[in-house]
Amino acid sequence: MRSEKGNVLVCLSTNPDYFPDCTKDKKARKLKVAAAQAGTIKINGVKPGTYAVALIHDENANGKMDLRLFLPREGFGFSRNPKIGMGPPKFKSAQFNLGSADVHHAVQMKYIL
Repeated sequence: MRSEKGNVLVCLSTNPDYFPDCTKDKKARKLKVAAAQAGTIKINGVKPGTYAVALIHDENANGKMDLRLFLPREGFGFSRNPKIGMGPPKFKSAQFNLGSADVHHAVQMKYIL
């Protein structure tokens, strides 16, 4: 991350229809972690299944991704670090399977502006 300002907003979802913006996904796991403490984020109690994770580095702590001319002004990242083209990645490119063992993902945050 480029700074320790603000928060990191985490969305763990099983629903492709609500990815990566899971604000309306009632079943998604949503976390807010202080950016200074976000080097490692652990999500406990997750049942086996197919998931994708989206992260936002909400540097100004306003609870959302800020945009300028439709481009993100804050950092973002996804499980499996898919390539970013025009618009966010599809669920399928960020999805992973969770069984009974812990899963670890190193997410590379991206900053456009």
